[in-house]
Amino acid sequence: MKRFALVFILIFSLGINGADAANKVKPSPSPKWPPVGFTVKGEIYAKIPNVKELVGIASNSKVITAQLAEKVDGVLICQKYSCGAITVASTNGCSWWEVKSKVIGPKNLEDRTIITFGTIRTTTTGTAKKVYKTILLISSEDIERGNKIANINVICHHAPATETLKTNVYTPTAI
Repeated sequence: MKRFALVFILIFSLGINGADAANKVKPSPSPKWPPVGFTVKGEIYAKIPNVKELVGIASNSKVITAQLAEKVDGVLICQKYSCGAITVASTNGCSWWEVKSKVIGPKNLEDRTIITFGTIRTTTTGTAKKVYKTILLISSEDIERGNKIANINVICHHAPATETLKTNVYTPTAI
């Protein structure tokens, strides 16, 4: 019940009409292989989920739901900070995943020139072959600025990890 309530909080925080979302959100069907609508590079398949897909993923994932429920100063993390998500899969499976991305946005309200505010490096546990995993990319850049997560680079590692996994490190760029 707690997870169900959180999904509705997510729906409203992402700007979806609650009645429409309640009528349209359905359990996710079994994934097909090869994935439809994914970008493929070698053995890696990746796709940035849309809001509806992310709501469906969150409703079936305790991990994603917990991450989205995290609060900073009493506000849901992705309502306060610029966040992104990517769904990945691999033909051969991965021991662990690494995602590198950038936070970009307008320099300020007067100067709309797009600049890079920082980088995010996210690590997470691996997946078996042909198993989908959605990874949240969370910065500590204020969302009100209109920033976006861009230049997402996904790495599927086959050797065992030599570092702590399940990390999300945001590094601001010196401006």
